[in-house]
Amino acid sequence: MPNWKNLLIYLGIAVLALFVGGLVVGVLFTHFLVDWWWFDALNFEPYFWLRLLYRYILSGGVTLCFFLIFFLNFWVASNYLGVDETEFSLLAKSPEGSGYQRLLHRFQTGSMQVYLPLSVVLATIIAAPFYQHWEDALLFFFGPSAAAQDPIFAKNISFYLFSFPLFKLIQDSLLWTFALLSIAMAVLYWIEHRVVPTEHREWPKEARIHLTGLVVVALLIVCWGFMLERYALLYTNHHGQVFFGPGLVEMDYHLPLIWLNMLSFLGATLAWLYQLNQGRGLKAAGVFGAVFLLSLGLHHSDFIPHLLEKYVVEPNPVDSEREHMQANIDATLDAFNLKDVKFVNFDLATDLGAEIERMGPALEQHLANIPVWDEDLLDEAFQQLQGIRSYYRFSSVDVGRYSIRGRLQQVDLAAREVNIDKLPDAARNWENRHLRFTHGYGVVVIPAAQRGEEPMQWYLKDLEQQSSVGLAVKRPDIYYGQENLDYAIVPNKLDAVEISTSEPDGKTDYRAQGGVPIDSLFRKLIYAVKHRDEKIFFSGNIGGDSRMLSRRNIVERIKTLAPFLEVDNDPYVAITPDRVYWIQDAYTLSNHYPVAKSISYPFKAGATEKQSKTFNYIRNSVKVLVDAYDGTTQFYISDPADPIIQAYRRAYPGLFKDVGEMPPLLREQLRYPRDLFALQMQIYARYHQTNPDQFYQQSETWDFARNIGAEPVRPMQPYYLTVDTQDCPNLQKFVLISPMTPVGRDNLSVLALAGPTEKADCTGLDYSGKVVIYKFPQKQIDGPAQISALIDQDPVIREQFTLWDQRGSRVKRGRTIILPIGHAVVYVQPVYISASTTTKIPELVRVIVSMGTEVVMDRSLDAALKQLIAQLKAHKSRQLPVNKTSAPEPGVVSSPLPQTMLRSRQP
Repeated sequence: MPNWKNLLIYLGIAVLALFVGGLVVGVLFTHFLVDWWWFDALNFEPYFWLRLLYRYILSGGVTLCFFLIFFLNFWVASNYLGVDETEFSLLAKSPEGSGYQRLLHRFQTGSMQVYLPLSVVLATIIAAPFYQHWEDALLFFFGPSAAAQDPIFAKNISFYLFSFPLFKLIQDSLLWTFALLSIAMAVLYWIEHRVVPTEHREWPKEARIHLTGLVVVALLIVCWGFMLERYALLYTNHHGQVFFGPGLVEMDYHLPLIWLNMLSFLGATLAWLYQLNQGRGLKAAGVFGAVFLLSLGLHHSDFIPHLLEKYVVEPNPVDSEREHMQANIDATLDAFNLKDVKFVNFDLATDLGAEIERMGPALEQHLANIPVWDEDLLDEAFQQLQGIRSYYRFSSVDVGRYSIRGRLQQVDLAAREVNIDKLPDAARNWENRHLRFTHGYGVVVIPAAQRGEEPMQWYLKDLEQQSSVGLAVKRPDIYYGQENLDYAIVPNKLDAVEISTSEPDGKTDYRAQGGVPIDSLFRKLIYAVKHRDEKIFFSGNIGGDSRMLSRRNIVERIKTLAPFLEVDNDPYVAITPDRVYWIQDAYTLSNHYPVAKSISYPFKAGATEKQSKTFNYIRNSVKVLVDAYDGTTQFYISDPADPIIQAYRRAYPGLFKDVGEMPPLLREQLRYPRDLFALQMQIYARYHQTNPDQFYQQSETWDFARNIGAEPVRPMQPYYLTVDTQDCPNLQKFVLISPMTPVGRDNLSVLALAGPTEKADCTGLDYSGKVVIYKFPQKQIDGPAQISALIDQDPVIREQFTLWDQRGSRVKRGRTIILPIGHAVVYVQPVYISASTTTKIPELVRVIVSMGTEVVMDRSLDAALKQLIAQLKAHKSRQLPVNKTSAPEPGVVSSPLPQTMLRSRQP
């Protein structure tokens, strides 16, 4: 009879061991499990496994290749060792013979105890860089052909974006590998033929062939390095003060020397090998070696290049470097997507009174929707007027455009997010942080145009989400946003009191499918280990339907999903009748575009110089959509012409969608990114001079206009404006406007516009975007700084500022909005008053409008416009000074700015 009692004990021990083993494995793989569950909850599980597979296949495959190279060479060498038994017997007679015998026998038999661990260590060391650059290999395998060629060697740009970085890494690793192998094999054969105390013998033929083969492979790798060095010339920065890329010295001096280096090194090595194997060729090896050393010395010496620069280049800089400067200009414009910029000459009316009469009521319509609030000042007003609860915060103010009463109108809006750090100290406990105060609630919306000294007009406000214009959001709960949000566990068994919710029964239960279910003790344990918080496991308020919401900051969320994308520092909120969404612009970057100038740019607010990204190629290739309620994240390709994003699309099928698949209400909110436009204009300020003579002189270099009236004084940031399209009356688009001045001057040179372009059939917009430059006559148009001086000189305005700027209040002037309309330029600057006490609520009190030399100030744009028209009519004979304009640049169209290009909509 079997002992059932013992059997049950053994069975219990086995179950316990399995349970304990499962817990141990789970704890050891906590991060892996948490990531797996998180990706699965977002429906990205196939992408999770594919990315993991790529990483380990590519990096592990490289390690395996290097291991096989080392191990097979060691194994072959061990079989070529030719110590015979007679020599072993002679060694045994000497005192140290037994030690020699054991040593030689171990090397001869290729003992796994020596070659296997040695090969693993060497392969791991050599392959280490590939563990960090495995995505370079991914791009190499999946990268498509690009539509451009480099201007020097006429190779497809895809070679430099996808192949060249990987080739450099492979060449360097292979060179180290075969250099080490050549030394190691030589040492092994030397041990056999020099350590053994017998008469010298010739090396076996097989050993000579082996060593010769290793040297030949190393020779070919070195020659490959010389070939790659040619392409490295395209990234030369020796002419950085004038242009980027190779010049006369690099192409006419260094490039021939690179070829001479390669050929002489090849000849010297082959002659030396012939000498070793055949006993002849020493003289040839010496000649080739001398030529190699001489060419190598000349290549790395600065003496002759300095003479060429001093006596050839500097006396004739443009003539000698013309084609190289042109190559740099063309490559840089293409790399920063500025190749198709359109220039339009802006014809300015000399009689502003006549221009006003010609435009009539259209001018008022143009000004009716100008944004009169600066986002940073509006943020302070929102915090004070609509924060409502201590734990709510508006992380940023965004700009949008929505249909209000049947008309498309520009608005300012912000999401009310939760900020636990604003709770009283006594309330910052675990339950409040993770189970009660889990989400923000609601969006505030105001029209861009406001009136001074009147209560702010609201389109959507308060926790009840009141709206007088029909705006409504069914689920205004915000669980994901821009704040540094910690994890939340919802729904749970707590009854939260007076916390806003969209649920009809008033409960704050979370009823979406976002987050990871934690419906088992095992998952609770894993998350407790992950967050190092035992309360997750022991809390009785976590139910079977609870879900773990993590990575709730949208930037962290996107970077975890797609770390190969760089994100804009200004995600913006968008609303639909159903949900609140976040839209994030994402970029593909590269620093390997040939002959293009590099730039450093901080894509994160407050980033240090070291945290800035350095690149010479950028595309706004992806628009990311994040649901603020359930965290659903979708990636939409907005620039299908970008070869980098197409490579990732091939590598990760199903991750990306076409931008046309985005819901229409959200697609209407897409815009040209402010970060991209700012850095493009930073480049274009110099590189719009496409003629090498002009580019060298830098006589037309631009700078960002300064906003003198604002505090603190700083370069003007591009601002958004809703406009009609020129050729498609039924389409409106959001454009960025950036005023540019000459370097060191304050008069306006150009007005740069960036935004989506209409499709040829007017069925929609192309969201890859385009830049248009409106060029003004030189020395005829005042810039923001000069307009600020006119405002300061006006006695009525100066007196009013003096009156306000006392008795506990302070006057602030906002950004100057420059708006060309018809054949005239209008300037608008808001004026605010804020208290100098602790509680500061900025109030819009006046709007300044200027045209020509006329400056007026009133409570609203409408009233200021009427004043301006009256003054211009009273001084109808007043004209702007007429100067002879410069000749238009090649390809520039001379025309007024079409009225439909900048037509704002009235509410």
